[in-house]
Amino acid sequence: MTGYPIKTYRYLRMAMVAMIVLLAVAVVIEWSKTEPHCLQTSISAYYYTPVRAIFVGALITIGVCMVVLKGNTETEDILLNVAGILAPGVALVPTPRQGQCHSVPVVLGDAAANVSNNMLALFVVGVPCLLLAAVFIIRDRISDPAGWTPVYVLGLGVAVLIFGGGLAWFLADRSGFIGHAHYAAAIVMFLCIVVVVVVNAEQLRRKRGVPRALANRYSVIAVAMVAVPLLMVAWWKLFSWAHVVLGIEATLIVLFAAFWITQTTELWNEGLRQQNVVRRAKSR
Repeated sequence: MTGYPIKTYRYLRMAMVAMIVLLAVAVVIEWSKTEPHCLQTSISAYYYTPVRAIFVGALITIGVCMVVLKGNTETEDILLNVAGILAPGVALVPTPRQGQCHSVPVVLGDAAANVSNNMLALFVVGVPCLLLAAVFIIRDRISDPAGWTPVYVLGLGVAVLIFGGGLAWFLADRSGFIGHAHYAAAIVMFLCIVVVVVVNAEQLRRKRGVPRALANRYSVIAVAMVAVPLLMVAWWKLFSWAHVVLGIEATLIVLFAAFWITQTTELWNEGLRQQNVVRRAKSR
């Protein structure tokens, strides 16, 4: 990967980090306008503050980038695609709890009507996108049988399952969808992100020729992504911490940004780690 393709790849990766920083700055600015102890109980609850436009826009942008970017392995690619598909749902379906900490009252209008309109638009656009992905898979199977693997079909199947399940839920139980889809999408999205980091850490740990410091960096992030949320849940159980969700979300987002920056630095010139393996294999 050279020239314009690698530059585009870099820009997309950097755009994701920029969106995370943008969301964090917007939250901090909103927080600075309230009492120091006044925080929403989750990042999603900042939808009900002046942060809403950036919250929605940043999540949709991050979701698009995760779908567009190719993962280093088929497993990573599938996980990124699932997380990317779910990110707009997290953005467009607000958490039912508005919270009490906001600098000014935000007029939302009819939240149910907003969800119905925007999610329907997302589903309408998503169907042809999935059909187009199927066409690309069939075309690759015909043009390059040797490089094609059934994992591509698995990835499309997982995407169709997630997307189709969401659409069926939306059509069959609109009120249930509006009340619970945010949590369902957010939990699965974060789980996919954590597994992506764990997969990279394990891949580099087993791979020869990778600097030990780099492999350790991925491993530390992966362990922290699992251990810190568990410790926060334990603290919440013991001391009834009201901001446990906010703490877990903030921790995972910061650690994912650290992972993404680390991976972007590693792959700055190559784009995909898998290509390096192919080059070494061909040179032998």
